Amino acid sequence: MTGLTDNAKILLDLEPVAANALDAHLANSTDWYPHQYIPWSQGLDYEGVINGRPWEAADQRLNAASRDGLLYSLLAEENLPSYHRVIARGFSIDGAWGTWVHRWTVEESRHSTALRDYLIVTRAIDPVVLEDNRAAHVQHGYEADYDGDVLASLVYVTLQELGTRVAYQGIRRLCNEPACDALLNRIAHDENCHMLFYRAVLQAAMRIDPDRTLQGIAKVMANFRPPGHAIPGYARFATSMARSGIYSPSIHHDHVLVPLTRTLRALDTTGLTGTGRQAQERIAVLLDASAHRARRYAELSADIRSSTT
Repeated sequence: MTGLTDNAKILLDLEPVAANALDAHLANSTDWYPHQYIPWSQGLDYEGVINGRPWEAADQRLNAASRDGLLYSLLAEENLPSYHRVIARGFSIDGAWGTWVHRWTVEESRHSTALRDYLIVTRAIDPVVLEDNRAAHVQHGYEADYDGDVLASLVYVTLQELGTRVAYQGIRRLCNEPACDALLNRIAHDENCHMLFYRAVLQAAMRIDPDRTLQGIAKVMANFRPPGHAIPGYARFATSMARSGIYSPSIHHDHVLVPLTRTLRALDTTGLTGTGRQAQERIAVLLDASAHRARRYAELSADIRSSTT
């Protein structure tokens, strides 16, 4: 292994685990077809070359919170070409890693296809606004915050897949529409399977190099932001999803950070060097800060609700 970079050595050491996790994923995954989840009979032609009916706000039947969650999710999913480039560059396209990268891309592509078809067919959103925002987001591209740090990248994608699953489940609770419910349940299942792949590899990284893995956890926890942070109107979407309970500081803490750090034994792993112990202490501080934000957000939300009733 002489001459290998640290990242290359980590990827090589983790490849047998990635191969096993990939085999488990393929054994338990089922291909599905986006067209089967779309209520096509609700569709009408739009204005344009075929002289259909223009979209009107009155066409919307989904509640506003669900629409915001779905539109944000679709715009985030649409940037898949950039995401593929980033993870292919970070994890390589060789061996088990490459097979995973391409399989993940196949599955993620279904999400944007199905969400777009559902929203357009049901006239849940203005298609012109959707396309303008999609074009702006894809044109902006995406660069990973942890490029060049394999372990931090593994932490990030594990947190992100878990957070995405939680968000889809949150939208599902609000949508109150059978086709939407079925579609979101299917997508959330995929996101959970993706999280399980990454988490299995990350658990192995904790066994192989706990000091550096804990450093990666601390780095990502301190600076985490979703891949859709550059979507036009992101702040409004984030506020809407927090208020509706799709994804809030409380949810991020209780259902993403705490479960993952517990599973990885981030706070009680032993046999560390001074560097690892410092990272562990940093993680504890970051969890406390996250818990404080979650409590503060819950209190502010309760105050706002009481003042409007």
